[in-house]
Amino acid sequence: MKINASTQKFGLALTIALLTACGKPADDTNTEASTTAAADKPAATAEAQPASSTATVSTEGMWMPRQLPELGNKLEELGLELDPSTMTDLTKFPMNAVVSLGGCSASFVSPQGLVATNHHCAYGSISYNSTEDNDLLANGFLAKTLEEEVPAAPGSRIYVTVEMDDVTDKIKSKLDDTMDGATRFKAIEDAEKALVAACESDPGHRCEVYSYYGGASYYLIKQLAIRDVRLVHAPASSIGKFGGDIDNWMWPRHTGDYAFLRAYVGPDGKPADFSKDNVPFKPKHHLTVATEGPQEGDFVMVAGYPGRTNRYRTAEEVSNNFTWYYPTMQKVLAEWSEVIGNATENNKDAALKYASLVAGLNNYSKNFTGMMEGYNRSDLLTRKQKLEKDLQDWIGEKPEERKQYASVINDLNNLITEKQSTQERDLLLNYMNRSAMLSSAQRLYRLSQEKQKADADREPGYQERDMTRFGESMKRIERNFEPSVDQAVWSYFLERYNALPEDQRIESFDAFFGGELSGEALQNKLSAMYEKTGLTDTDTRLAWMDKSPEEFRASDDPFIQLAVATFDDRMALEKKNKALTGAFAKVRPQFMDLLISYYQEQGKPVYPDANSSLRLTYGLVKGYTPPAGTVKGAADGNDGKDSFVPFTTLRGIEAKYTGEDPFDSPQALLDAIKNKDYGDYHDENLDSVPVNFLTTVDITGGNSGSATMNGKGEFIGLVFDGTYDSINADWDFNDNTRAIHVDVEYMLWVMDKVDNAHNLLEEMGVKEAQQ
Repeated sequence: MKINASTQKFGLALTIALLTACGKPADDTNTEASTTAAADKPAATAEAQPASSTATVSTEGMWMPRQLPELGNKLEELGLELDPSTMTDLTKFPMNAVVSLGGCSASFVSPQGLVATNHHCAYGSISYNSTEDNDLLANGFLAKTLEEEVPAAPGSRIYVTVEMDDVTDKIKSKLDDTMDGATRFKAIEDAEKALVAACESDPGHRCEVYSYYGGASYYLIKQLAIRDVRLVHAPASSIGKFGGDIDNWMWPRHTGDYAFLRAYVGPDGKPADFSKDNVPFKPKHHLTVATEGPQEGDFVMVAGYPGRTNRYRTAEEVSNNFTWYYPTMQKVLAEWSEVIGNATENNKDAALKYASLVAGLNNYSKNFTGMMEGYNRSDLLTRKQKLEKDLQDWIGEKPEERKQYASVINDLNNLITEKQSTQERDLLLNYMNRSAMLSSAQRLYRLSQEKQKADADREPGYQERDMTRFGESMKRIERNFEPSVDQAVWSYFLERYNALPEDQRIESFDAFFGGELSGEALQNKLSAMYEKTGLTDTDTRLAWMDKSPEEFRASDDPFIQLAVATFDDRMALEKKNKALTGAFAKVRPQFMDLLISYYQEQGKPVYPDANSSLRLTYGLVKGYTPPAGTVKGAADGNDGKDSFVPFTTLRGIEAKYTGEDPFDSPQALLDAIKNKDYGDYHDENLDSVPVNFLTTVDITGGNSGSATMNGKGEFIGLVFDGTYDSINADWDFNDNTRAIHVDVEYMLWVMDKVDNAHNLLEEMGVKEAQQ
């Protein structure tokens, strides 16, 4: 879906999601462009219909593959035809076919390394290859041959998970209760780095240690890291992003959110940098592409890499996020997007460079608005408060047996309060250096410092294993940077920083600007910095990767001077944050142990919060009844009490079409609809071609691009979004939580009838390609 990466984790997750455009590009209701679920059904059933006759079945949970046997009976009853016990093996079907893009999910759909994902997940690569004269976002892209495929954006990766090992004992054996937060943080980090180094002795692989249940357990995950990734096909944005920000998070939906990439390796079959001599990767397994999508009530499952959820956070954390963090960030992101819009007006090339970022900003802004609305309608906080009271009562029932839990909730809330005391400052310090030039200078100077250490002692992100990706991030700036836009964005965040209380400001930063942090004086200072810096040049940035701290300190580049001047203060803040993180690493696992023990006594299986590792979720194709008065995107008389049916069709595209973005469509698509040229993709029950469908699967940011599979493990679509009434699912899954998928039949129909992508249809073994 379009929130990864994002959501997800806002600091890092938003940054990753926005820079890679894998957190859904995404939207405000437009009466003219809206339609209803009823308008999208056959004429004979135009009135609103019941959501589904299927009995309510809880499908909550983002399950680790190893947990699937625990769910075996339930999955088989719902319609799974595969053996759950074989699905725990990441080297076998279907898990081996499911891959990560490092912020989005995807899957192999041919023996030649063809990868299906969302259009918004490939958005950065489409944008990267677009120019004012060759706008692939507007026109779409299709490589008819391997030779016509183009490199994806720098830093693009396809990660194939091959191993997942429990290393909890190896981490916890390095810890003891006497450690303070800073010592505990370093012990965990050192243990993780040692495990990763040993794992990556196998060339071509990327390894990471992931924590589960708040740090109660740890797993080492090994992935084949394919770094020659190429763009193969993407429909025009008027298909892939039909409805734009207006329809984002909304139902009914009519978005062809799909695209194709391809994984390449060296002639020896091992990961390699881009080369004309490279060959398509041959996966051990790929998904068979079905030619028919699901029907209402059918079982479906989604395998992918969901980013972050917060299902086990405390009442205090819930309250703070919904009353401070989300309102603050919604405002910041909306204003940030507006600043970029104003700065790129009448400059198409600059607009293309920032299109991916703006799409992500708009998506997150709308997401946070929905989060707050959903929270205000819910009793989530009351339930969290009751749970904590029930936990305390449970502890008290057997004080000796459970005495280790006596102070856990209070200890955790004390740390949460400490963290919240500087949250305004921390947020602004994170975003006030949104200048690509300043962030580059800071990272490059940090690299020069880290290189003075042994590789094992370096900060993660600055080790030798990170240098290829580090260099690619320096190169990627070239197609995502315009000095005037960068200056406008930085000015916005500097103005916000300027409003901080004196005791929360960075003394060295203020000293560098001499108090000139607002108005004309600030703009003059910034203009001079952008005119003088050499970091706008890619080769110059790359050359700084090999320079010493002394060379940085001697530089007259203003951004490098600022990075050097503020380095000590920034490291001091980082040290404090690490100490606090280390303190959480002791208490959070204790809280999760308490919660798991409590739930297990009730016979309730507990899945871990999402953490960007491979998970499987499942559900049924099913509509729903939205809360009264909350229906959005259905301005044709729906009073909020009617039910949404689970499918949309080509009729809805006709109904929404205005000829203007975001409700424009290619003429070939409109002609095919008008002529009822459905081919073999016609669904008799709908009397049309299905476009999107709803399910009860449990997803979040990072699941974008995940393959939707039927009970046989066949590819029947791609998940790409959630409904507006499901936005709170990161915190609170309920019976109305719904995911939105693009139907495989619509994908194939567009590829066949509109884009003439018959070469890909043939490669995927789709019979209709022979027509």
